[in-house]
Amino acid sequence: MSTSPLKGKTAVVTGASRGIGRAIALGLASAGCNVVVVAKSVQPRDKLPGSIHTVAAEIEALGAAALPVQCDVREESQIAAMAEVVQQRFGQADILVNNAGALYWKPLLETPAKRFDLVMGVNARAAFLCSQAMLPGMIASRWGHIINMSPPMDLSMVPGRIAYAISKLGMTMLALGLAEEVKAYNVAVNSLWPVTIIESQASINWNLGTPAMWRKPDILVDCVLRLVQKAPSQVTGQALLDEDFLRSEGIADFDRYACVPGSTPFRLNWSQLPS
Repeated sequence: MSTSPLKGKTAVVTGASRGIGRAIALGLASAGCNVVVVAKSVQPRDKLPGSIHTVAAEIEALGAAALPVQCDVREESQIAAMAEVVQQRFGQADILVNNAGALYWKPLLETPAKRFDLVMGVNARAAFLCSQAMLPGMIASRWGHIINMSPPMDLSMVPGRIAYAISKLGMTMLALGLAEEVKAYNVAVNSLWPVTIIESQASINWNLGTPAMWRKPDILVDCVLRLVQKAPSQVTGQALLDEDFLRSEGIADFDRYACVPGSTPFRLNWSQLPS
């Protein structure tokens, strides 16, 4: 950690109380970052294990600084308050991972307005507002990375899950557009998405296949770490897929990411997933 190029950088990870967000937060901490653990959960629950405090304790056990912040990312005032405490504690954020997500896969006629508002609020709108809140510090320091956990612009995902697709592809449009807007300030903005199902509370609670079809969140952690250790001008404005990105980085062994040793999780397309 002492020789890491990320030593002393501050990373904000939303949806960091469990699953992929927790894994990314711990990975960034292991690489030397101060980590702001942003989520709603302050106490574990049966189907939602972990909280901002349990993850913060794990980060501190790694020797990194942690700042747990309870925040409902649907609320603009709470995002503003989160940005204020980040500024007070660390001065600025250097890395933002917009990982908080809401999943709802139903056709239009089975999607009530409150569910549309939920996925839009937690996915596209939250990523927009969190980026808006963290960008001034990145621009001032002329260095930053923003990563949105969202898919490439693949329209085959839309039928059967229109609200979700609007919200997630909106996050990708945010990444692609914002990358151009802040390129001159040495701030990178990219989206990142897995080619397989990743083990998480979403895959467990929504019964998305079996563990033999899943990869560990570690694959996304490795992608994030490689991205944020690059000069912001090196990779920006990209909609990246985890395996393809790592292959371009020279990684060939993906067996270690399988949840079930010896299994080979297959690449999914949207038509293979339930809607």
